[in-house]
Amino acid sequence: MKSAVRKSARILLFILIFLVGFVLLYLLAAWGLSRIAVAREAGPEEVEIYLLSNGVHSDIVVPVANELRDWRSKVPVIHTRGKDSSAIWLAFGWGDKGFYLETPTWNDLSFSTAFKAAFGLSSAAMHTTYYHYMQEGNDCKRIMISKNQYERLIRFIDESFITDAGGGFRLIPTNANYGRNDAFYDAHGRYHLFHTCNTWTNNALKACGQLACYWTPFDEGIFISIISDKKAGQC
Repeated sequence: MKSAVRKSARILLFILIFLVGFVLLYLLAAWGLSRIAVAREAGPEEVEIYLLSNGVHSDIVVPVANELRDWRSKVPVIHTRGKDSSAIWLAFGWGDKGFYLETPTWNDLSFSTAFKAAFGLSSAAMHTTYYHYMQEGNDCKRIMISKNQYERLIRFIDESFITDAGGGFRLIPTNANYGRNDAFYDAHGRYHLFHTCNTWTNNALKACGQLACYWTPFDEGIFISIISDKKAGQC
């Protein structure tokens, strides 16, 4: 009996050591790789976009319409509760579908939702939000890109969506909207520990030739790169 108890204790200790070691290694990799910058491509400053964060999750914000793309044809305002067509900015945030729809606030987070999200056991969704204005601050950074780079960003965003038979973004019929100006759509991929919402945003910046980090699961890594670049530009 004592031998079985000791054996069980050793197994539990091994599991605990493994979990602690995994978490430490994950955080160390996230810290180190997020400090390795991917260089920005030079180009004329023709299109204004923004990087937006709520402190955990990051979005790419683009003009609602210009000569390269009118997003209202892909993300109709009638899909939002407010149906307000006067907004001039549109944010895109990729993430775990279950987390998005079942966790409108952190108080709604359940263990099963978090577990599925962490280990890629759920599908993905795109959260789109219309805004009337953008204001730079600690969690909102302006980026100027060329028209060619914006076309590449458009392509990256387009390819992240699952489309219907007509080529439109596939709306998720749900009452889980966070406000009056947002909507959810089905998206490609799976969210997991190594590919988070912030990884998607970082990859979006890479796709359009902007300063990004090698890899990050957190928004901090992306903002560090952009803030460092802005400070360098002021020297």
